[in-house]
Amino acid sequence: MKPKAKRPDMAGVAIAAGLAVIAGVIWWDATGLVAGSPYGLGPDAAPKIIAAGLGLLAVANFVSAWRGTMPHREAGEFGPILLIVGGLVALIAIIGLGGGFVLATAILFAATARAFGRRALAVDFGIGLAIGVGAYLIFAKLLTLSLPMGPLERLI
Repeated sequence: MKPKAKRPDMAGVAIAAGLAVIAGVIWWDATGLVAGSPYGLGPDAAPKIIAAGLGLLAVANFVSAWRGTMPHREAGEFGPILLIVGGLVALIAIIGLGGGFVLATAILFAATARAFGRRALAVDFGIGLAIGVGAYLIFAKLLTLSLPMGPLERLI
């Protein structure tokens, strides 16, 4: 009796196609950057390296999926995914409405911690505030980069 041939993993093929599309978009976008360096490496070098890496990953993923040798994937849970996406939406909304970087970061941190199973929401929000203040101080004060200002940032 012949061993049963493994069928291609169509989800793996779809993932490979998605990786290839992302690699193509990054490469296409990098080709539009103006080379401003006299040393041969310009701002397009890093995105092209990332795109090439994603392209290789797409090919390897496709081969593995087509052979049916992809590792077993566990079923996803949508609750944690919705919490993280909700945190990202809240981050965008808070920054867009003038709430500032620190508050938005704290809410995203608390939502992500809850998505990973942690139940100390007030503590996580406090940790998120500390991380947000630290990141704000490093980027806005030390590196003099412009971050979205809100009421908390005006106090610093």
